[in-house]
Amino acid sequence: MAHESFEDKNIANFLNEHFISIKVDREERPDIDAVYMQATVALTGHGGWPMSVLLDQEGRPFYAGTYFPPTPHHGLQSFMQVLHGIQEAWVERRGEIDITAVKIIESLETPTLQSGALPSAEDLQSAVSALERDFDPVHGGFGNAPKFPPSMVLEFLLREHARSGNPHALTMAERTLTAMARGGIYDQLGGGFSRYSVDSKWVVPHFEKMLYDNALLLRLYTHWWRLTGSELARRIVYETIEFMLRELRSDQGAFASALDADTEGAEGTYYVWSIEKLIEVLGESDGQWAAEVLHVTGDGSFEHGLSTLQLLNDPSDQVRWSQIKAQLFTARNLRPRPNRDDKVVAAWNGLAIAALAEAGVLFNEPAWITAAVTAAEFIANVHLDFTGQRLMRTSRDGVAGSSWGVLDDYANVAEGFLALYQVSGDEKWILLTGKFLEVILFHFDDGEDGFFDTADDAPSLVRRPQSISDNAEPAGWLASANALLTYAALTGENNYRIRAESAISKITPLIARAPRAVGWGLVAATAMVDGPMQIAIVGPEGEETERLWRAAWRATAPGAVVARTAPDANSQIGLLQNRAMLDGVATAYLCRGFVCDLPTTDPNKLTAILRK
Repeated sequence: MAHESFEDKNIANFLNEHFISIKVDREERPDIDAVYMQATVALTGHGGWPMSVLLDQEGRPFYAGTYFPPTPHHGLQSFMQVLHGIQEAWVERRGEIDITAVKIIESLETPTLQSGALPSAEDLQSAVSALERDFDPVHGGFGNAPKFPPSMVLEFLLREHARSGNPHALTMAERTLTAMARGGIYDQLGGGFSRYSVDSKWVVPHFEKMLYDNALLLRLYTHWWRLTGSELARRIVYETIEFMLRELRSDQGAFASALDADTEGAEGTYYVWSIEKLIEVLGESDGQWAAEVLHVTGDGSFEHGLSTLQLLNDPSDQVRWSQIKAQLFTARNLRPRPNRDDKVVAAWNGLAIAALAEAGVLFNEPAWITAAVTAAEFIANVHLDFTGQRLMRTSRDGVAGSSWGVLDDYANVAEGFLALYQVSGDEKWILLTGKFLEVILFHFDDGEDGFFDTADDAPSLVRRPQSISDNAEPAGWLASANALLTYAALTGENNYRIRAESAISKITPLIARAPRAVGWGLVAATAMVDGPMQIAIVGPEGEETERLWRAAWRATAPGAVVARTAPDANSQIGLLQNRAMLDGVATAYLCRGFVCDLPTTDPNKLTAILRK
C-alpha cells in the first residue's frame, strides 16, 4: 500500500484534503498497534498488516481493514472508493459513525481473566497432550500454513521433558527444531531464520529476518544442545550467532531490529537460486552436486523457476560441502543486499543478550559473552532515562527515541540482565534488574494479579492495552512472570515469587484449551513446579571453581539459576550469602526454595546429581 496508494498523487491529495494521515511504526509503538489490531479484528473478523483504521477526533475506530488495492479487484473495493465512502458518511451520517465508534470501544474492554490454582505437574502434562492434537507429525510445527517458529512452546516442551521425562514433549520439539533448521526458513548459507514459512513444510519463507526470532531460536537451540548434545543444534547455534554478529550488530554494539525481505522491490531475490546459477558459480560438476544437496530443481520451489535452499540431510562429503558453501556465500554477497532496519528495540536486545550470554558459557565462547555485555552496556547507557529506571523503547545511531518502554521492554531486558549476571557474576546487572521489576510492579500492575502492556503514566489511548497471550514474541505479562521468578530464586525476595505465581495462575484455565497461546507462561510454570533449582558456587578464581561452575551450567532443570562468588566477597545476593568452602576447596550448593542438600566439591558428582 505504501507504493500503490500512499505514493499515488490523486490518493495523497484526497487524503490531505479530507483526513489527517498518521503512519504508525508498530515496532516503535506496539501499544497503538495492539489496540487498533484488536479493533480491526472486531470489525472484520481477522487481522494482519498493512492495517488501515479510520478514527474519529477522539481516536475511536469506526472502520478498519487490512489491504485495500489501488483499483477494485477480487471483490475488494479500491482504497479511493473506501476513502470516498468514509468522507461522505462523515459529512452526511455522522451520528451513525459516533454510535459505531462507541460500540467498538465498548467491545474492546478486556474481559476479566479468572485466576486458577497455580499450574500443577498434571496441568503441564495436559498441555503436552493438547499440543499433540495440533502437532504436525510429518513436518513438525503446529497447525497448517503459514507456519511460524513456535519458539515459546518449544522451550516449554524441552523443559517439560527435562522435568518429567515425557518422551512426547521431546519428540515434538526435536522434530520441529530439525525441520526448521533443515528447511528453507533457515538460511543454509549465511545462518539465521526468516520470519515464517508460507507453506506447511518450512520450504518457502517470508524472507524478512527479525532479531527477536533469531534471539529466541538461538537460545532454544542452545538449550536443545544442552539437553541432548545434538550436533545439528550446535551447528545452528554457531551459524546463527555468526549471522547476528555479522549482519545485525550496530556500530555501537547493540542489535538492529530486522533485515528486509525485499531486494530492489522483489522478495527473496538475495536468497534464491536456480541450477543454472549454481553451475555459473561452481562449475558443472559441483553445481549439479550442490543442486542435489540443496534441493534446487528445474521447476523451482519458489517463483520463476527459482528455489530456496534446503539441507534435508548432511552431505556425505563435508569437505566438499564446506568449500561449496563458502563459494556460494561469497557469490551471494555480490548481489544487491536487503536493507537493514537499524532501529534498536530494547525488548529484542534483551532477548539477544540472554541468548548470547547462555550460549557463550555453555559453548565456552567468551567472545559471545563479551558481545552480550556490550549490548547490555548500550541499553543501560542509551535507553535508560535520567532516573536510571525508566526505559526508552527504541534508539537509532546511538540516540534514544521518544517512545517510552512498554511491558515487554522491561521484562525482556530484565531477562537478559539476569542471564548476564549469572554468567558474568557482575552484580550491577541484577541490581538494574531489581529496578526494572520495581517499575513493572509499580507502573504496570493491573490490580487483578496481571499486568497492563503500558505504564500508568504512558500516553493515553482509547483503551489501555493488555494481553496474556504470546504473539511472535513472549507476552510482556508472561515474560514479567519469568523475570520475577528468576530474580526471586537468586535474591530470596519471596514477594517477587508470590507476584510471579499470581500472574501465572491466570493461565491455568487456558492450558488445556489453548496452550500455544501461553507458551511462555508454561515455561514459567515448569520452573515453579520444579522449584526452580538454585546452584551456588563459592570459590576463588581458578580451575576448581571453573569446573564446578561449568558443571552447574549443564543443569537442564527448568528455570535453574546459577550464581558464583569468591569466598571473601561478602555478596549481598541472597543465594550467595553465608556460603563457605568445604575444607578450603571450591564448593557447590544445590537448593530449592533456599533449602539445600549437602554441598559438594566434586564436579563429577555435581554433574551426576544434576542429570538425575
